[in-house]
Amino acid sequence: MRTPIEWLSQYVSLPEGISASDVANALLRVGFEVEDIHTVPPTTGDLVVGQVLTITELTEFKKPIRFVSVDVGPGHGPNGSNEPREIICGAKNFAVGDKVVIALPGSVLPGGFAIASRSTYGHISDGMICSVRELGVGTEHDGILVLDDDTEIGIDARDLLGSHDSVIELAITADRGYAMSIRGLAREAGAALDVPFVDPAAVDVPEREGTGWPVVIADPACGRFVTVRISGIDPSVASPFWIRRRLQAAGIRSISLAVDVTNHVMLELGHPLHAFDSAKITGDITVRRAVEGEKLKTLDGVTRTLVADDLLVTDESGPISMAGVMGGEATEISAGTTDVVIEAAYWDPFVISRGARRHKLPSEASRRYERGVDPAISLVAAELAAQLLTRYAGGTIVGRSDVAGTLPILPVIPLSLDEPERLAGRPYAPTVIVARLEQIGCTVADPAADPLQVTPPTWRPDLVRPADLVEEVARLEDLSTIPSILPSAPAGTSLTAAQRRERRVSDDLAAAGLTEVLSFPFVGVADFDALGLPADDVRRVTKNLVNPLDAARPSMRTTVLPGLLEAVTRNISRGARDLAFYEIGQVFLPRANAPRPIAVRVDRRPTDDEINLLNASLPLQPRHIGVVLAGAFARAGWWGVGRNGSWADAIELARRIGWTAGVELRVFPAEQAPWHPGRCASIRVGDWIVGYAGELHPEVVERLGLPARSAALELDLDALPERATPVAPRISPFPPVNLDVALVVPVATQAQDVTAALVDGGGELLESVRLFDVYSGDRVAGDSKSLAFALVVRAPDRTLTAAEALAVRDSALAEAATRTGAVLR
Repeated sequence: MRTPIEWLSQYVSLPEGISASDVANALLRVGFEVEDIHTVPPTTGDLVVGQVLTITELTEFKKPIRFVSVDVGPGHGPNGSNEPREIICGAKNFAVGDKVVIALPGSVLPGGFAIASRSTYGHISDGMICSVRELGVGTEHDGILVLDDDTEIGIDARDLLGSHDSVIELAITADRGYAMSIRGLAREAGAALDVPFVDPAAVDVPEREGTGWPVVIADPACGRFVTVRISGIDPSVASPFWIRRRLQAAGIRSISLAVDVTNHVMLELGHPLHAFDSAKITGDITVRRAVEGEKLKTLDGVTRTLVADDLLVTDESGPISMAGVMGGEATEISAGTTDVVIEAAYWDPFVISRGARRHKLPSEASRRYERGVDPAISLVAAELAAQLLTRYAGGTIVGRSDVAGTLPILPVIPLSLDEPERLAGRPYAPTVIVARLEQIGCTVADPAADPLQVTPPTWRPDLVRPADLVEEVARLEDLSTIPSILPSAPAGTSLTAAQRRERRVSDDLAAAGLTEVLSFPFVGVADFDALGLPADDVRRVTKNLVNPLDAARPSMRTTVLPGLLEAVTRNISRGARDLAFYEIGQVFLPRANAPRPIAVRVDRRPTDDEINLLNASLPLQPRHIGVVLAGAFARAGWWGVGRNGSWADAIELARRIGWTAGVELRVFPAEQAPWHPGRCASIRVGDWIVGYAGELHPEVVERLGLPARSAALELDLDALPERATPVAPRISPFPPVNLDVALVVPVATQAQDVTAALVDGGGELLESVRLFDVYSGDRVAGDSKSLAFALVVRAPDRTLTAAEALAVRDSALAEAATRTGAVLR
C-alpha cells in the first residue's frame, strides 16, 4: 500500500515538521512493515505553469515534431519579458489551450537533466514541456502532463505537483485489510503518534428521493448491495489533476473520470466500488452463483469459463461482473458513457478469495474484499463517489438503493483486565487498555467492569477473541517495552533415539563431502513422468492438497528424489558441475481404506476415539533419506586424477548409512525405476527391502539434463531397526592369519550369499571376509565365475596355530559349498 503523506495528513493531525521517516517509524512501531519511502527528486531553477497558444506541425521529419508557442506568465518570457516562449516537443497528447508544466532554461530536472535554449529541428527550443516521468513524480511516459483548466499561469509548479510530498510503501498483512486505505492508516498513525484522527467516512449522507437500480440478492455471500444512479454526465471531462496526482502517487494509473473517482474512494476509504454503464444493463441486477460452464468476458479482454462456486453480478443478459474481482466488458464505462450506476457491495471474503485464485485474477478490489471490507460504509463510499463524479462531470444523481443481505454479526468479546499482562508479560493499567481499544474503534460497554465487554468495529473482522484485543493493546503501547525473557527448558527433555540416529547419519554424510538440501515437498504428475515411473507404481498414489502452493505440483511427495533431482538440475543450470546432495525428510504414503477425517469440536479436548480416528485418516509419514551423485565424486588434484560418482558409490553410501545407524545392510540386484535395470540394487535388512541404490536410467538422465551416469539412492530411515550406536571394533593384539581363497560358483550366484556363507561357516575366529576380485574367462567354465576373497583369521586371546587357522578356512569353505555350490579353484 503506497501512502502519500499529503493525503494521510488530511485526516490525521501530524506534528509540525514531522518527516516521512518519522511517520514510517511510527507505523513500524505499531506493527506495519515499511518496505520503502519514496521522495520526489529535487528540481532546481524555474518550473512554471504555461498555457499552449499555438502548435505548428513540422512534417518534414521522420517522427512527429511540434513547434509550440507557450504563455509562461509575467516575467518568465525570454530575457524576463512577458512574451511567450517557443519550444520543440515530440508529444501529441496536448492541444491549444491546455495548461502544461514548463522547465525554463537554466533549470535542472531530476537525474541532472539540465535545460537550456538550443537549436533543434531548424528552430530554437527555449525550454521544455514536461511529462510526469521527467518531473520525477511518476513512471508513465505516454505524453505530456496536462493540468486542470483553472490552473493559474506562471505559478511555481512544484507545489502543484506535490514535489515536497513523500510516499510510504507498506506491506499489509492478510489480517489487516482495513489498513489498505488512507482511512485505516490515518487511524493507525494517529494512535501511534497520539494525535487526533478524523474519520473520512464519518460524513452525513443526504437522503435521495429516487431509487438506484433494482437489485435481487439470491446468494448469502452478498451482505449488502448499494447502487447510486447518475445521469447526464459529460464523458469528455478529464479527471482533475489532484485526483490524478494522488492515484499516481498510490501507484494506480489514471483511466477516466468515472474509473478514477471509484479508485480514489477505494484508496481513501478501503471500500472497492464498480461503475456500470447503465445504458448497457438490461433488467434487474441479480447476485447469484454461476452456472457451470457459463462465460464472462472480463475487463482485461479474457473470456472466462465459470464454475458453480463463482459469485456473479448478472442482469437479464447474463453475467456482467465477477463479484468483488473484476467487472465485465459488456457493461464497462466507455468514452461515450453519460449514465452511470455505481455499485458498493459487501462480499464474503472467502468466496472472493477462492474466485480470484481460481481464475488467477488478482485485483485491487479482490485484495481488499478477501481481507474483509467495512460493510457499514458501503452507502458512504457510493455517495462520495457519486458526488465527486457529478462535481466534475456534471449530471444528476437520480437516486440510490440499499439492498440488505446477511451481514456478519459483531461478537462481544469478554476481556479480563489481567489478560494483557498474562499474555504480553508486562502490566497495563485498565485506563490504558480501554483507551487503546477505543482508539482502534472498539466499543467498551462499561470501562469500569472486569471483564470488559468489548465490541470490535465493523472494519476489524480480525478481532474475534481476547488474545486479538491483547495484541492491539500491546502493539499500540509499543512491543519493544515487553521484556525479553528466555523460557527455561523443562527438565528431562532430550532428543529421541530416532532423532539422534538421524543426526548421526546427517553428520556422517556431511563429513563424507555431501551437501544437505531442503527441497520443495510437493510433486505432480510431471515429476513422476520424468522419473519414468510405471502407471501402476505405488509412488503415484498420493494425497492432494485442497489449496496447493503450485498448481502443477498439488500432491504431497511419496519419494524425495524429485526435489533432490530438481535441486541438482537447478545448480547445474547455474554453472555447477560436480554435485553430491542429500536430503532427509518425510514422505507421505496414503493408507489403504483410510477413514475420512472428522470435524472435531474446539470447545473441548478431543476424545481418545476421535484422536485415534484422526490419526488413522492421516497418511503414513516415514522419514526417507535420498542421495544424488552427479559429476565427480572424487576430485582431481595434485594427488592424482579424479573419479565420477557411480552406482558403486551410491551402494557404498547406503552401506555407510546402515553402519552409522548400527544396522548391517544387505545388497541384492534389483530392477526399480528410476534406476538403470542392470545397475540397481535393493538395500535390505535381512530380507526386508528398505530402499534402492544405483545408477539412474539413461532416459531419466537425458530428460532432466543430468551428467551421464549420475547415481542416486533412497532409503526408508524409519524402516531401519533401532540399534545401539556403532563403536569402533576392538582390535586383537595377537597377529592375524591372512588367507586368500578363490571359489568357482555359477554365474547367477550372488557374492552377497557366498560372503554370508563364509562368515557363518568360519565362526568367531573369522574376523573379516572381503571380496577383492571377480573373474570370468577362459580359465573357468562359461556358466561359472570365480570370486576371490581375503579372509582374516584371528583370536582375541592368543596366537593361532596354522592348523587352527586352516580349520577355520575349511569350515567356511564347507559352508559355502553346501549353501552355494562353491568349489575351491
